[in-house]
Amino acid sequence: MPEPSPIRPLRLQVQGLTKDYEDLRALDELTFQVEAGEILGLVGPNGAGKTTALRTISGVLPVQEGRVLVCGHDVTHAPEAAKSCLGWVPDDPEPFDALTVEEHLEFTASLYGVKDWKERAEELLRRFELLEKRDALGGELSRGMRQKLAFSCTWLYRPSVVLLDEPLSGLDPRGIRSAKVAIRDLAAEGTAVILSSHLLELIEELAHRLLILDRGRLALHGTLDEARRSMSALAGSSLEEIFFAATRDPDSVPEKEAPEAGGEAAEG
Repeated sequence: MPEPSPIRPLRLQVQGLTKDYEDLRALDELTFQVEAGEILGLVGPNGAGKTTALRTISGVLPVQEGRVLVCGHDVTHAPEAAKSCLGWVPDDPEPFDALTVEEHLEFTASLYGVKDWKERAEELLRRFELLEKRDALGGELSRGMRQKLAFSCTWLYRPSVVLLDEPLSGLDPRGIRSAKVAIRDLAAEGTAVILSSHLLELIEELAHRLLILDRGRLALHGTLDEARRSMSALAGSSLEEIFFAATRDPDSVPEKEAPEAGGEAAEG
């Protein structure tokens, strides 16, 4: 896992985010923040609330309780300003069936007011191996190509915050390598990135900090080294071992407060 970046301006603040689906609590007072240039690895078991958190931050789902600030803009009270700073790549993007790949980029440039977009679009088409697909319709693309198109459209307008939900799904080995480099470069340019994935080795390779969710609650938050220190019995453990320890079955062990890596009290 890379070394965390120096303290930088906050780009995303999530405060007490709570979400209920009838009798199911999907998110339970989730609080965290992401700085400019930081990659936060979001992990957790199936049903932990990861996708619900990302969809709520992005504005796809309404905020039920709590607050989400993107570049200081409240997602609920200033949605247009917040979304203008935000990029969202879901696990299976759905482009417009009737637009070509190049038309998607043109539409994105128009939507976000990107001037002189064609040169950057050409660079992105080359980077994500879409040059030969520039005239293909969205409805003709494979899952991997849809993923690459979503990357290209998001990277085009250089958002301050990017949410990535299983971004390597459907990609071939060359596409995976290209995506990893692109995510690193995006953060290096100052974008705050949330990277959600079940691929723990990807999180360990790219993320500066990790956030483990379990049943909607924050189970652990901090760097991998901080996680090891906060869970002394697992000193020197891999991320996989820390993951299983942080998300152990609550019926088999007494419930404990979620550790805030680094020894500080959890925010909230």
